[in-house]
Amino acid sequence: MKFETRNKPLTIFTFASLTDIVLLLLIFFLLTSSFITQSGIRIQLPKAETREQISDRNIIITLTSNGEIYVFNEKVKKEDLSAKLTEVSKKQTDKLVVLRADKNVAIQEVIDVMDIARATGLTRFVVATQLR
Repeated sequence: MKFETRNKPLTIFTFASLTDIVLLLLIFFLLTSSFITQSGIRIQLPKAETREQISDRNIIITLTSNGEIYVFNEKVKKEDLSAKLTEVSKKQTDKLVVLRADKNVAIQEVIDVMDIARATGLTRFVVATQLR
């Protein structure tokens, strides 16, 4: 006794559902990658209406509310700051120094860091802020 089937098995595989999943994953990873912050140091920047673009070629100095100083996310003592800035600037004194100071840091601490940077020959400064 031979049974016949009306439905034949599919021999063609469609990639439509697979491409949908891949595109959704791509969109998910693109959106979540934009939430990555630049620095692991937690500070609250002061607020301003305008902001300047920060480049990787700039020297980034971070001042925390605890009195810690970081140059490119590397903790530096205040006494060693001059030597570190000389090493980082590589005798190129036209580099822009970005000061990322917590809003609770005393202005005198910011001025002291600027004086140390000026002593090494750096003259261009900008204070990092966040948009209101």
